[in-house]
Amino acid sequence: MRRGKNRGRNISGVLIIDKEIGCTSNDVVQFAKRLYGARKVGHTGSLDPLATGVLPLCFGEATKFSQYLLTSDKVYLTRFKLGVATASGDAEGDVIAEKPVPELTDEQVETALDQFRGEISQIPSMFSALKHKGQPLYKLARQGIEVEREPRQVMIFSNELIERTEDTLLVKIHCSKGTYVRSIAEDLGELLGCGAHVIELRRLQAGPYDEADLVTVAQLEKAKEEGNLDDFLQPVSTAVSQWPEVKLSESSSFYVRQGQPVQVAHAPTEGWVRLTESASSDENGIFIGVGEVLDDGRVAPRRLVVN
Repeated sequence: MRRGKNRGRNISGVLIIDKEIGCTSNDVVQFAKRLYGARKVGHTGSLDPLATGVLPLCFGEATKFSQYLLTSDKVYLTRFKLGVATASGDAEGDVIAEKPVPELTDEQVETALDQFRGEISQIPSMFSALKHKGQPLYKLARQGIEVEREPRQVMIFSNELIERTEDTLLVKIHCSKGTYVRSIAEDLGELLGCGAHVIELRRLQAGPYDEADLVTVAQLEKAKEEGNLDDFLQPVSTAVSQWPEVKLSESSSFYVRQGQPVQVAHAPTEGWVRLTESASSDENGIFIGVGEVLDDGRVAPRRLVVN
């Protein structure tokens, strides 16, 4: 009895939902799946319950490209509370230490923040979703179990101090995949000699999507009543819209769809590309998937959509 797996609407696209505080990323996925009656929905990297903001959800054929959103850069706006350290590095964890916050100058704060720019090494939090022998670390942490974690190299493209009070810092961070903002808070707190943790976290951008693309739960529920819910789905191609485009002729597209690399004039000389078939009634072409430029200059298909 496998019919249940195929139940639901076979729709494709990307929904950029404004995740609310208190819910998990999986909660949002299940909400969207029910609301749309969709057959297949997945998110592109978890946001903690404390976090809000940009959470791209991939429907149908778009799930083939969710891995590329998962590995994309992110931008966060976060507020750190100084003088208090918690077990989890955020406001949801138990307080484990409190210290007076020293009288800091802007120069001291900037000097400390400079230690978290460029390539840095981070030890993942025990309250992260990383797995140890099949178990998420946060589940082990809630049982009082701590395991050794290997440091990871991440890239902080920028961090900017937006606002400062006696015991809080509002910071905007542009970072690579796998960066733990709570770890930055903890390490920064140690550097300042008073401890710190995250009390607010909002994702402003994930890959090609930012706050201008956001849709709220209230908007979606209203659209459901009005019957225009699908209008909020962005095309599958937007998941890789930042990649160079390679336009294929009808004949080249045929061979690519058969899994064969093709020679394309004026294509990039290396890297991953977005593939469109230009011989169509759509002046922008039809998105057929993504490919990679081989050493000999040919473009090889890697992930294709079913149109």
